[in-house]
Amino acid sequence: MATVQAVLGNLSANERGILTAINTSASSFSLVGSGFIVLCYLLFKELRKFSFKLVFFLALSDMFCSFFSIIGDPSKGYFCYAQGYTTHFFCVASFLWTTTIAFTLHRTVVRHKTDVEDLEPMFHLYVWGTSVVMTVIRSIGNDHGHISRLGAWCWAQTGRTGKVVHFITFYAPLWVAILFNGITYFQVIRMLNNATRMAVGMSDRYQSDARPDMKALNRWGYYPLILIGSWFFGTINRIHDFIEPGHKIFWLSVLDVGMAALMGLFNSIAYGLNSSVRRAISERLDLLPENLRRWLPKSLRTRSQQQDSELVSLKIEDQQ
Repeated sequence: MATVQAVLGNLSANERGILTAINTSASSFSLVGSGFIVLCYLLFKELRKFSFKLVFFLALSDMFCSFFSIIGDPSKGYFCYAQGYTTHFFCVASFLWTTTIAFTLHRTVVRHKTDVEDLEPMFHLYVWGTSVVMTVIRSIGNDHGHISRLGAWCWAQTGRTGKVVHFITFYAPLWVAILFNGITYFQVIRMLNNATRMAVGMSDRYQSDARPDMKALNRWGYYPLILIGSWFFGTINRIHDFIEPGHKIFWLSVLDVGMAALMGLFNSIAYGLNSSVRRAISERLDLLPENLRRWLPKSLRTRSQQQDSELVSLKIEDQQ
């Protein structure tokens, strides 16, 4: 992973082994979670709306980011270099796709535009193009000569130039994306809160439905926290490593590697497991023979009935 490659430094072999295990385990969870969302999109035709298509590309980026985070092996020469480039590329693409989702919500809900589907080519150019540029620039100041000393990860940055380039090409755009998402979701939620309060004042009938709707809407406010939680410790660790390059803090490295590797899992739960996905799964489960359905948890057996009144997380799906 983009952050793992910078935490090794002067850690002992035992500490490196622990970090390797944490990275592999957490990345595996993210790989399964994001892969599940990709599979749902490919299998369930009713999910192939524009809003969930953006979630699909987010999950796809997370899936490849997690996959390449697991497989790095310095003994494989140029394959190892390729692993470093692809990891950086897909991790950057992942948080850039979250900004397209936030932008789409803002344009649809706040600005009342209906042309978001026409912007899909621009989204791809923005995400994949920016990811390519950031990945190529990061090769500046990178030293591959020491790669055999680094253990399980490839393409680690050494020297102040390499660390600065790493920060500029990954953490700087990451925190810009976090800031953009935070401001965007704040504006979306504020506008919908105001609209809900007005509707409640005008209609007693709407008042009974407002509370569950607002619960779903306020959930959007947690989306920027996913990126913050995933990369906060990594950012602190990079800053500390730049200031004191010879002193590694092991517990900080553990939090750095573990939280960053779980980003794909967090995204798949927050963005992917919305009511549309759960409803599609429940409808397929309803087709199972009764003797098989009896073995399912009661919550799954009754899910389809419960979701008839549930608000879809990405409300713009109903507008497409």
